Amino acid sequence: MLSLFLNHDLFLCWQENIPLEEVFEKLKCTREGLGLDEVEKRLKVFGHNKLEEKKENKIIKFLGFMWNPLSWVMEAAAIMAISLALKENKDVDYITFLGILALHIINSAISFVEENKTGNAVARLMAWLAPKATVLRAGKWSKEYASVLVPGDIVSIKPGDIIPADARLLEGDPLKIDQVSDHVKF
Repeated sequence: MLSLFLNHDLFLCWQENIPLEEVFEKLKCTREGLGLDEVEKRLKVFGHNKLEEKKENKIIKFLGFMWNPLSWVMEAAAIMAISLALKENKDVDYITFLGILALHIINSAISFVEENKTGNAVARLMAWLAPKATVLRAGKWSKEYASVLVPGDIVSIKPGDIIPADARLLEGDPLKIDQVSDHVKF
């Protein structure tokens, strides 16, 4: 089965009622696929076919681990250790205060490190599982990562494949697509 990859910016091109020749004309492509130079140009214009990854500020993320109910209890205990000593005109017990503060920082650091390890493992898994597509470029079929598909690419799909992008059917049998939903409706 063949399908034409399209970008959401080119919404009108993948509507069924537009003739294929008009779609090819609008996308400036042919049934032989795009040339490699054209693919590079379109990658610069449209970017990669993937979701943007937000870079997190590590300091803000670490401080976030200090903002939760357990942390608030530990902070309150540290403040109480100082304030009770001051109220009763006793020597301030800095060791208790610093001990509680140290436990608070250690707890936050452990949580931060563990979440970073988990995030890195997920990132490696996602990179390993990155979908590939069979794409027609310069008249030859090749396997490419779905992230480098551009509007106008022609991709081949077969039963069981993950459809790598918005697409329009060029030829083949009618399709039934199973789509995973974030909730179940009865």
